[in-house]
Amino acid sequence: MDNFMPAIKVLRFTQKQTSIHMIKPIAFSLAFLTSMLFSSAIFANPLVYEGKSGPGKGKHVVFIASDHEYRGEETCPALARILAKRYGFKCTVLFGLDDDGHIKPGSSKIPGTEIVKDADMLFFFIRFLAPDDKTMQPIIDYLDKGGPVAGLRTTTHGFNGLKGKNKKYNYNSRDKSYDWGFGRQVIGETWRPKEGAGHYGSNHKFSTRMFVVPEQKDHPVMRGVKDMHAMAGAYSAVPIEGSVILGKNQVLDSMKPDGKPLNNKPPSPCIWVREYESKSGKKGRVFASTQGASEDIVSEGYRRCILNGVFWCMGMESDIKADMNVDFVGPYQPTTFSFRGGRKNVKPSDLVGFESPLLPEKK
Repeated sequence: MDNFMPAIKVLRFTQKQTSIHMIKPIAFSLAFLTSMLFSSAIFANPLVYEGKSGPGKGKHVVFIASDHEYRGEETCPALARILAKRYGFKCTVLFGLDDDGHIKPGSSKIPGTEIVKDADMLFFFIRFLAPDDKTMQPIIDYLDKGGPVAGLRTTTHGFNGLKGKNKKYNYNSRDKSYDWGFGRQVIGETWRPKEGAGHYGSNHKFSTRMFVVPEQKDHPVMRGVKDMHAMAGAYSAVPIEGSVILGKNQVLDSMKPDGKPLNNKPPSPCIWVREYESKSGKKGRVFASTQGASEDIVSEGYRRCILNGVFWCMGMESDIKADMNVDFVGPYQPTTFSFRGGRKNVKPSDLVGFESPLLPEKK
């Protein structure tokens, strides 16, 4: 029995110590668990702008915003607010995030794509993303059923580095059944400079004027559209056969709207619509533009064109009015596009409501 006494004493001591000294670790664990649950809640709740009335009531547009350079994280919520507040759409905006839940331009971590299954339209502003299979699957399912799609700027080369069964969606895929990937097969063009789809003029030095192709002046997407200017440099494009070219660009000799067109850069397609054939056999409408940076949509004419494109994609062309109100909703304060640019330490929850700044400046 004496041999067991030290062990009994140690056990009693440990029990006393546990009652006193384990409080802090337990408290820490609870705090950590609470933090993790709170963090998960942030990741699980996308930004939603709920419209009350208008032609879009009952329609759900899901935006996916994650590009590295052109501030799609500013463009998308600004357009979403207009559609929701002024026309009644429900608009959900999903962002690329970092591990702490801050908006991170170009991140492939995009929580919430499961909401895509309820979308009436999918609106992309993405670049070179490689989401995991779980994130990609709702997007693929949506495309397989032929839902309407819009894509701005770098969405032509939206995916890169996807592996296995999803690699055919990469911008440079040469899969014979899906040549040039999601960009070419859905949006209508990809990034392929050797074939005529790439930068057109000096970005950050030359801005872009856009004009309506005369033959398409009566197309619903161009209803009420007049002057269009973009701060982002032009792209050249050779949209896939069957695309209807609605607008072309002019490379200007300055960053000002009144700049002169460069004679050695003839106009190239910059706005088009098309239909893609889905796995289901259904054809989905597409609106595409090679512009769309956050400063580009300051142009009232160009902003109107994009919003008209959303209506057209959903078969709502009869609701497009030449004098539709396309004014921004709430403070819109776009930043100049650049890699590693944009506002820092902003979470989607900072953009809730119609009056929060897009995007707020954080210290």
